[in-house]
This record gives sequence, structure tokens and C-alpha cells, in this order.
Amino acid sequence: MKQLIVLITVFFLSSFSLFAQDNKANNIDNSNIALEGYSPVSYADLGLAQKGVKEFKSEYQKITYYFTSVEQKATFDKNPEKYLPAYGGFCAFGVYAGAKFRPDPNKFISKNGTYFMYLYNLELDAQQLWLNEKDEQKLISTADENWKKLSLTHN
Repeated sequence: MKQLIVLITVFFLSSFSLFAQDNKANNIDNSNIALEGYSPVSYADLGLAQKGVKEFKSEYQKITYYFTSVEQKATFDKNPEKYLPAYGGFCAFGVYAGAKFRPDPNKFISKNGTYFMYLYNLELDAQQLWLNEKDEQKLISTADENWKKLSLTHN
């Protein structure tokens, strides 16, 4: 398994360097919109990837979040920290491997109030790599440690 992780890390770093967002601590676009406009409340509370709308948006720490309804916006505004994505919204498996990559907003796992995002394209399904690992706690603790270093760079 260790060799597979090394190969995947090399693959991540070489093949997807164009997608790396190493200068940012949060996965946002040039407009400071998080999650490509998807609702963090939908991810965390409903386990769904739902596109928010600009009529229902909030700003938290200079980042804009969109929601599907006024109720979702109010829920977020009461406790925004609860709804922030793991690892700034970057690919959880990428963080585990030591790099930051933009995920596909439809590839995520919501578990125990936390949601993890994953890179997905024709060549790589990072969510499936995460799910294939037997020791999820090891993935999370390694990603947590890596995130301490990776998140030092700010928007």
C-alpha cells in the first residue's frame, strides 16, 4: 500500500500541477466564492451537492458562500464554522498526499458533520482511492498533519 501511495503522490504532483492551488488556504475562485457556488449546508446537513443561488449568500472570513434557501443561509449564519469544508475545500486525498487540488463539487463524503471533497476526472477518482483505504483514521490524521503545513499559505 505504501508503494501505491508514493505512486499516487507522484502522479498527483506531476500530472495535476496545473490544478494545484498552492497559494491559497481555501479553494475559492477569483471572486472569492467557495465550493464553486455549492451550498455548504447541503453538504453537511443533507449529504447532497446542491448549487446555491446568489440571492442567498453570506460572507465569512472574506469568502462568499451560496445557499439554496433563506433558511440555509440563516443556518449557516448562526454557526459558520460548522459548515466549512475540511481542508479549505481542497481534495482530501490530495491533502493526504501532501498537495492541494481543486475537487469536483459532486465528489464528496459527509460524515459526522464534516464533509470531505475529492478530485475527479477521467484519469483519477480520488474519492474511490480514499474509500479503498482500510484505515480511514490514518488518512484523516495524515491529512490533518499535512494541512497544518499546506494551510499556512493564505488567500
